[in-house]
Amino acid sequence: MFKRFVSYYKPYKKLFFLDLLVAFLFAVCDLVYPMMTRELLNNSIPNKEFRMIGVFAISLLMIYGIKYACSFFMQYWGHVVGVRMQADMRRDIFTHLQKLPCTFFDNTKTGDVMSRIINDLMDISELAHHGPEDLFISAVMLVGSFIILLNINVSLTLLIFAFIPLTFWFTWKKKDKMGRAFTASRVETGKVNAILENSIAGMRVSKSFCSKDTELEKFQKGNNAFKNEREKAYKVMAEYFSGSTLCIDILDFVCMIGGGLFAINGTITFGDFMAYMLYIKMFTQPIKKLVNFMEQYQSGMTGFKRFTELMDEIEEADRANAINLEKVDGEITFKEVSFKYEDEYVLDKINLTIPKGKMVALVGPSGGGKTTFCNLIPRFYEIDGGDIQIDGRSIYDIKLESLRSHIGIVSQEVFLFTGTIKENILYGNPQATEDEVIDAAKKANIHDFILSLPNGYETFIGERGVKLSGGQKQRLSIARVFLKNPSILILDEATSALDNATEFMIKKAIDEVCKGRTTIVVAHRLSTIRNADEIIVLGKEGIKESGSHEELLAEEGIYKMLYEAQFEGLVS
Repeated sequence: MFKRFVSYYKPYKKLFFLDLLVAFLFAVCDLVYPMMTRELLNNSIPNKEFRMIGVFAISLLMIYGIKYACSFFMQYWGHVVGVRMQADMRRDIFTHLQKLPCTFFDNTKTGDVMSRIINDLMDISELAHHGPEDLFISAVMLVGSFIILLNINVSLTLLIFAFIPLTFWFTWKKKDKMGRAFTASRVETGKVNAILENSIAGMRVSKSFCSKDTELEKFQKGNNAFKNEREKAYKVMAEYFSGSTLCIDILDFVCMIGGGLFAINGTITFGDFMAYMLYIKMFTQPIKKLVNFMEQYQSGMTGFKRFTELMDEIEEADRANAINLEKVDGEITFKEVSFKYEDEYVLDKINLTIPKGKMVALVGPSGGGKTTFCNLIPRFYEIDGGDIQIDGRSIYDIKLESLRSHIGIVSQEVFLFTGTIKENILYGNPQATEDEVIDAAKKANIHDFILSLPNGYETFIGERGVKLSGGQKQRLSIARVFLKNPSILILDEATSALDNATEFMIKKAIDEVCKGRTTIVVAHRLSTIRNADEIIVLGKEGIKESGSHEELLAEEGIYKMLYEAQFEGLVS
């Protein structure tokens, strides 16, 4: 995992190493100051060497100027490296999400994914910047201070350094506990985000059912769990930092008492003692940085672990010999196709051929597999047995993007993206001209409505099209498909959200776009599929009946029962 983390430095290695070089210069400047203090106290001040004091004054100002420039560079460009790495990780994870199968999104909370992309990557960015920089500065300061302290007084230096292992032992002992605490905290953060995302998205439903108290109870439960985990994490952090501070204070104590005794005995001069005190203060700074680094490392790497967990989710994949489809006639064949959901077969050994250019309607009771049947054709889900072919070629021998580019889908649950009306229609074909967008809107019978809006096609529709009615959203989704102009069309309850008058107008447009295309229609309103070339009645046992409208009515089977019940008002 560490090697994987380091790989994100590669595009910015020049800037990264330059940052380390500047950090080295910054550390050297800090090491010079105590030596100048020692020289002033031991020689220049007692001997009243005003010229040397002036040289030291100018030198100090120059050192402060260099430190300022170094500090600015590290704070700005060091953070830039971290932010760019964070952006790369976010790009990689978003690209990866586009390639994950629908089953992943069925089983994963959106809020948890958001937490991993936003919250976790923020901590990773801080580690990416401060981690190497702090380690490098600490190493330079520790080695440099140690060498200089040895030159001042070996005995006192060895006495002080005898206590340093205590600090590192304490830090190492607490790191695993801290890692577990941060991981648990991040899990609860994801859960709270998921609850928030779900509740905000369903705010209108919550208001309509007056379920404010229920939503508050769900949120409070998640919020309390998050609070408890954060409290545990802060307790571990308190133990860690307070213990580390005590260890560092002991170093100061040993230096002050031991150094004082050495100065009284005449082992070191007063100037040496002052320089020694400054170096010890300087020496404890990198120790504090290392202590902070361990906390930052645990926080960042637990976030990176959750990042890699998401990145390691198995993507949808093309076969090695998969091809692109240049032209599609549209014949669809199901051969012994089986699909199960949670160990229960929804479709079992389905055999069916849909000739090119024909319209086939799927009807049947809820849960009979109609929508599942449609979702298998563009490979939103992988079948558990058999094969699905288009024009005699298995869909598993076709590249996914190529396969889906020839299939247009209008589903019962319309999803519109945050943006304008034009942007949403253009999802059908991003390269389409404005005239083509308008033509698609006209065919979907929504052009006049769009023109009635203050900003026309540039009207912002809100999150998920919240500013539009159900029928308007449905018509926009139909316009997208008109613009895509696919060879295979899937209409899954495509007119379910429309009133009868609008449905009648759109049906004409749909009849027009269906000409010459293979069309699969899932319909609850049986009146909308009377003209289908073939009607398939699906049930849990598979295909129960098939034939034209008139043929199925003549059979006096399930279809006739559904048809008569619907028009008698027994089935809505």
